[in-house]
Amino acid sequence: MTVMELESVTPSKGEVAIVWFNSYAGVAIKTPTKMLVIDPVNVNAKAFPTVDAVLITHEHYDHLDQTLIREIQKQTNCTVIADPTSTRRLGNVVPEERLVEAKPGFETRVGDVVVKAERCNHPPASTPITFLVRTEDGITVFHTADSLPFPEMQEIGEREKPDIVFCTVGIAPGTSPRTGVEIAKLVNPKVAVPYHTSSTGDLERFAEILTQEAPNVRCCILERNKPFKYP
Repeated sequence: MTVMELESVTPSKGEVAIVWFNSYAGVAIKTPTKMLVIDPVNVNAKAFPTVDAVLITHEHYDHLDQTLIREIQKQTNCTVIADPTSTRRLGNVVPEERLVEAKPGFETRVGDVVVKAERCNHPPASTPITFLVRTEDGITVFHTADSLPFPEMQEIGEREKPDIVFCTVGIAPGTSPRTGVEIAKLVNPKVAVPYHTSSTGDLERFAEILTQEAPNVRCCILERNKPFKYP
């Protein structure tokens, strides 16, 4: 099933469907009533015929594609929620009334879905953020962008109790399967998903370390463009 075919998947009450659609942090989240897309790059805009909100974590090329954002927004009239640097770069691309700046501590609603912005430990980026998405039924997904682990992640985990956390395991400076596992250990979600790599070895190494060091956390290795339905 491709990203576009996610349109035919309708999560029931108490469910959420997720697709990882590139080698970076591109994630589509579908709840019973809303579709949110995070950091879309290396994908055709037509893959998203229905989008309620696009979320951008930072300005790097593998997270922000201004032309693609313009195409998605134009065809869906979605809201775009972005970190401050990306917001500035999108100022001439997205209508002012549809562009929302997000900093750590930011919170808004997309219908009955709650979107929160938290800190991100990704020094090469200017104003990076991570996102928490809570569905209508209280399922919480923590998208950590390119973040390295940082102590406050434990407080975020205790406060928000994420069901799913995406953990960067490669490509971004300083990241590895080990740092991804450290994120999972700090946040303590029900499910940890390794991402942001083109290496199957990175994903498998993450699963191996996680099983050894945090056996209470379920590891889910996603096949790109194949939906994962939770729970």
